[in-house]
Amino acid sequence: MDDARSAFSRLQYRPDKHPWFESIPQHVPPPDGIPVANALTAVRLLLVLPFAFFMAKSDERSAIFALIVWAVALGTDFLDGPVARRRGTVTAWSGTFDHTSDFLFVTCGLFAGAWRGAFPWILPVLITAAFTQYFVDSYWIHRQAKLRGSKLGRYNGMLYFVPTIMEILIRLGLRFLQPLLTILVWLLVLSTIVSMGQRLTLRSLPEQLPSRPPEK
Repeated sequence: MDDARSAFSRLQYRPDKHPWFESIPQHVPPPDGIPVANALTAVRLLLVLPFAFFMAKSDERSAIFALIVWAVALGTDFLDGPVARRRGTVTAWSGTFDHTSDFLFVTCGLFAGAWRGAFPWILPVLITAAFTQYFVDSYWIHRQAKLRGSKLGRYNGMLYFVPTIMEILIRLGLRFLQPLLTILVWLLVLSTIVSMGQRLTLRSLPEQLPSRPPEK
């Protein structure tokens, strides 16, 4: 009996005796259902049409609702990345889903505002052209598995959220922001053109980065 117990103890896993075992990849089953980060991104996507609806109206009440929608959308944009990293659900597809939701939210809001004269049409048109180029360049020309971004594109992507909130605040009475909004819009027009030119002419983008950290 003692000999059997001794043999059994030698077969038991002991990390100090078998450190190589720790290096064997262990299968971790994927989480059930839709990842929380993707659910947050989906909330932002669902807010696209309500946001465009309230941006198309010039009254103060619509501005209040637009402000609420914008705040919720921005909150999901801040949260989905950290949640994805913490839960280990970062994928190329979820990153594309995130960027597409951002693009639709921003451009639909800008197009709606442009429809009533709040923004020049050229800004949402250029953003749409830049995002189309972003997709074609990443997936068809360079045949990458994920979106191919740049530092300038990343900054543009963040700043595209600003004109709509500035216009909302102007409708709520902060009219001193109007000159600043005009300057910002035309600076974004210029930076978008520069970003598109970089992507068109340079094989390796300067300071190449994901347009956001590859969090999803």
